Amino acid sequence: MPSTTTLAPSLEEEVPPRVADFYRQSLRALRDAGIPFLVGGAFSLACYTGIRRVTKDLDLFILREDFERIAQLMQQHGWRTELTYPHWLAKVYDGDAFIDLIFNSGNGVTPVDARWFHGNCRADVLGVPVLVANVEDSLLSKAFIMERERYDGGDIAHLLLARADRLDWASLLERFGPHWRVLLTHLTLFGYIYPGERHRIPDWVMARLIDRLTDEMHGPPAPSQRQVCAGTLLSREQYLHDVEQAGYVDVRLTPASGMTERDVAVWTRDIDHAPAAPRDPAAPTDDREQPHVGGSHGR
Repeated sequence: MPSTTTLAPSLEEEVPPRVADFYRQSLRALRDAGIPFLVGGAFSLACYTGIRRVTKDLDLFILREDFERIAQLMQQHGWRTELTYPHWLAKVYDGDAFIDLIFNSGNGVTPVDARWFHGNCRADVLGVPVLVANVEDSLLSKAFIMERERYDGGDIAHLLLARADRLDWASLLERFGPHWRVLLTHLTLFGYIYPGERHRIPDWVMARLIDRLTDEMHGPPAPSQRQVCAGTLLSREQYLHDVEQAGYVDVRLTPASGMTERDVAVWTRDIDHAPAAPRDPAAPTDDREQPHVGGSHGR
């Protein structure tokens, strides 16, 4: 699929001037250095859906092998970097403003690889020409975010509403692979949320997924699936009882995920157990493609 150009709001109004300048300089530094990256988060959502919302960070998808080079480049500009979670996320700081460098998902199942950098849309973000993460990869990265305090199903529904007729559905099915039930869940909910738009999901996609579901219903689970809890791929907190007390195997510690025991331990340790303050309904919504320290986990 060739690259195309998509119209994108500048988002100047959604980002404070000092922070916008930090983002702008960072994007230019990466571009001038020839380091591949893709813009995600609130910026890419605005490009594809027109939905604009306040964001406190800039999400960039990168290859893991490029992090050390990026860190050196950012430090040369006087910004601080940290490898926050070695299995999926790093950060660049300019004071209290920051950029997320994302090279996997919080559950370790969707590493950024060369496939992410094919056929990307081009856009101007804060006046800088950039490549934007494809809708298929945006869907993949958001599909697993199902924490109590963070659920990205609404973003997925809006992406489908805006772009379903232009998706590479065969690629999307292949990318979800053994996690096809997660995709089926979101597609089913789309038909519930927008009953008049169900036709946007190709019949053959739903038929193929339902056939897989029917096949599973008529057969026993594979031996490797018995006593496994895959809920930890959707929420790092809500299924801890199952893996810590009820005797279920944490699927993150199987070949289904790239996480190590240390990754899981650190990721669990940093769960923010503090009660959330009541949200002012008049306050602007904060968008974070991938959660930060103390937040919920991503894709």
